[in-house]
Amino acid sequence: MTRVVLVDDHQMFRTGVKAELGGGVEIVGEAGDVDEAVAVIRAAEPDVVLLDVHLPGGGGIEVLRRLHGAVRSRFLALSVSDAAEDVIGVVRGGARGYVTKTISGPELTDAIGRVADGDAVFSPRLAGFVLDAFAATDAPAVDPELDQITQRERDVLRLIARGYAYKEIARELFISVKTVETHVSSVLRKLQLSNRHELSRWAAARRLV
Repeated sequence: MTRVVLVDDHQMFRTGVKAELGGGVEIVGEAGDVDEAVAVIRAAEPDVVLLDVHLPGGGGIEVLRRLHGAVRSRFLALSVSDAAEDVIGVVRGGARGYVTKTISGPELTDAIGRVADGDAVFSPRLAGFVLDAFAATDAPAVDPELDQITQRERDVLRLIARGYAYKEIARELFISVKTVETHVSSVLRKLQLSNRHELSRWAAARRLV
């Protein structure tokens, strides 16, 4: 039986997935954020990881980055999102497939088995999109630095580049000033930059403004 770790930040969704999968696979671990996911996957060494794209701590891409070359598990993205940047990002990061949360229980069980066997699996609507995206001459360029920045960090970074003060950013994004500071510190650390002025230049160079 295929051994699976389920990674999603919503407990109720994880419970629902387990119910849908029934006895078709063996759930050997669960996680709700990036740090927890990395630890559980390392410990359980599952055949397949069902990985949500948007997770606290950096998202599914961060999980893939931190475990790259460290485990033999195969990753299948399971997300409500079918946005181009999400699909391309996790596939580029090493996922073997991407299915949306509209998938049925039997279909998901089948997808898990196929990924465990080494196949690449995509929801029908996404398969053609993925091929087109990677074949297109204007497909998004690989940018390792940008890939490690979460969507929320990008939101903060975009407003910093526009000259917003921390209090203004907090109001705009409905978060606390402390949370803004935490996101800024995280981005500075990831990009190895020193201050918000360097962040602004970095964002402008990538047209994030």
